[in-house]
Amino acid sequence: MTAIFAHRGFSAIAPENTMAAFRAAETAGADGIELDVQLTRDGRLAVIHDEKLNRTTNGQGYVKDWDWKDLSRLEAKYKFTEADQDIGIPLLEDVFEWMRENEIICNVELKNNEFAYEGMEEKVIRLIRQFNYEGRVILSSFNHYSLTYVYRLAPDLETAALYSSHLYMPWKYAEAIRAGAIHPNIRTVKSEIIRSSVENGIHIRPYTVNKEKHIRWLIEEGCTGLITDDPKAALAIRDQVLDT
Repeated sequence: MTAIFAHRGFSAIAPENTMAAFRAAETAGADGIELDVQLTRDGRLAVIHDEKLNRTTNGQGYVKDWDWKDLSRLEAKYKFTEADQDIGIPLLEDVFEWMRENEIICNVELKNNEFAYEGMEEKVIRLIRQFNYEGRVILSSFNHYSLTYVYRLAPDLETAALYSSHLYMPWKYAEAIRAGAIHPNIRTVKSEIIRSSVENGIHIRPYTVNKEKHIRWLIEEGCTGLITDDPKAALAIRDQVLDT
């Protein structure tokens, strides 16, 4: 059955990459969440997509230039300015602590394709080990050198190669870099890629899948999973497909 992952949480109704969005995804019944991590100046794993704070918070500049004690005071309401509760940037450990209350799968995207963030892989792996989440966390990145490094450090963890351009036989590429999955942009996905990936034991979870026709098609094709801004809508479509 195609697993439904909430892109940066239920980002269609709550500020992306916040605990509010992750809790909303759980309430909607999502199988998993997708989130992004950056390293702060003092080495903390902050959950935020952009390297810069400007778009999603009331802060300015790069995440890497802020200490956590200052980042933790920022608001991360993004376009949801009507939200009445304090909504800030969470740490990855905050998300993992919340996951003790549920069975959500977590796709952690390592945002180290612009800045290397030395030591990020080790910190994330250490946290996964601390919480015993080896079977509940997927590590993805556009930085495939980082993924191969993760494999060398922790071959038992699932890694997923993110990509946005067309790749020839991407399931073979995944095997070559020891990734257990591919996370392609939906625009690059074809039926052959889905079938061949699944047949060769490579999980495939396209992003960001918001159109009903794409969601329905991926489910009918037996895709491993999909990453969407609206998990509630995707789950309703999955129920329809499975009932037919």
